[in-house]
Amino acid sequence: MDAAAQNEGQEPLVGPIAASAALKGSAEISEARDMARDFLTSVQAEHGLLVSARAMGMVQLVVSELVTNARKYAPGPCLLRLEISEGSVQITVWDSDTTLPSVRAADAERVGQHGLEIVMAVSQSFCVHREPVGKRITASVVLADDPGGDAVGRQAR
Repeated sequence: MDAAAQNEGQEPLVGPIAASAALKGSAEISEARDMARDFLTSVQAEHGLLVSARAMGMVQLVVSELVTNARKYAPGPCLLRLEISEGSVQITVWDSDTTLPSVRAADAERVGQHGLEIVMAVSQSFCVHREPVGKRITASVVLADDPGGDAVGRQAR
């Protein structure tokens, strides 16, 4: 089914579809995952955009990993923003720590510290920006899988 047929009879998107929250404690990591799930559920119900089960799970995973890192390594609150853009959800986490994260090389012997490795593997894009105060990390996850059933994301090179 083409995109025009899928969206027939629905209102066109006006302005950004987004949600954001300030997170202050480690208990809010689960609340961030819940926020992501609720956001994507409303995107489906209110805007009729397709969100695959894979995308629902991957967005919650990416949110959990990025917010966990922010809460673990940065003092003060972090900000989470979810925004729909061009068939993907942009997951942005800002925190006050100026130290940019480093992705470690894959190591099956290492216990822990695989979060960013996982985020990069399941995201279509991943970028880090230094801010005047702190940093902003953005990852993008495609909402709908390929009609052929293949998961959409970065291809192994």
